[in-house]
Amino acid sequence: MKKLKTIFMGTPDIALDSLSALMNHPQIEIVSVISMPDRPAGRGHQLTSPEVIQFAKNHSLPYFQTTNINQENEFLEKLPEIDLIIVFAFAQFLGKKILQLPKLGCFNIHTSLLPKYRGAAPIQYALLNDDKTTGVSIQKMVKKMDAGDIAHQTEVSIMANEKAGQLYQKLKTVAATTLTELLDLLVAGKVQYQIQDESQVSFAPTLSKDAGHIHFAEATAKEIICRLRAFDPWPGIYCFLNQKRLKILELEPSAQSLKPGVADITSGKLIIGTKNGSLRLKQIQLEGKKACEDIDLLNGIREKLIIT
Repeated sequence: MKKLKTIFMGTPDIALDSLSALMNHPQIEIVSVISMPDRPAGRGHQLTSPEVIQFAKNHSLPYFQTTNINQENEFLEKLPEIDLIIVFAFAQFLGKKILQLPKLGCFNIHTSLLPKYRGAAPIQYALLNDDKTTGVSIQKMVKKMDAGDIAHQTEVSIMANEKAGQLYQKLKTVAATTLTELLDLLVAGKVQYQIQDESQVSFAPTLSKDAGHIHFAEATAKEIICRLRAFDPWPGIYCFLNQKRLKILELEPSAQSLKPGVADITSGKLIIGTKNGSLRLKQIQLEGKKACEDIDLLNGIREKLIIT
């Protein structure tokens, strides 16, 4: 059977397993890997290619870099007839011209069970809301964000205390197997599309760095623990201890009864009241210092504690 001429569009590390699956599929010929331009990175601010482009270079795949693929008429006109476009964390919206380019359509890989959590941060929002399941959806793209018919979907359990970094790695792997299954269905002509129920839509917009600032008097203990899970490794959660930034790396519930926002160290541990219970800030890192247990940090503090 003739191989499907395919374009892959993506940028970060999470897309690599899926690109590898595409590269290794016997019915796929990768015509181009498209991603963002090189950008300064690291302490030396050296120009660095996106992870997807680094992969393409390492595996001798043809690639193209642009800030807006919709405006690259010269590149698009030189392409052969395209059967398929696969998109995963590309960071660019595709216009009508691109969406109509491949014979079989453009398919976007998304790390949630659509229509839940359309948008940029579905992994984090699943953890913020203490969901027990999430998954990977591959939808046939339309001009509206994450709104196309679902072509294939895989459900994944979220483990107790699982953090965003761990769930990211799990879904990265599941995305590749889900894509391989979809490719087999496409080749066999057996894809069964499911229209998204618009009444069940929810959104997961981009997170800001400030989202990690914890105000203990305004949140429940459960909400704060969910934020710790959702924002690990980025942006992390923090508060201010005597006007110094205090990263919170590990929390545990405390039986001590404290008013919301009030801190207590009489037990030798750092306990803070929330809206419905207290939490121990067990593993922390004060600005300018190494990470440590609360007990070790409190040994060096003599002034009154002010938590904000």
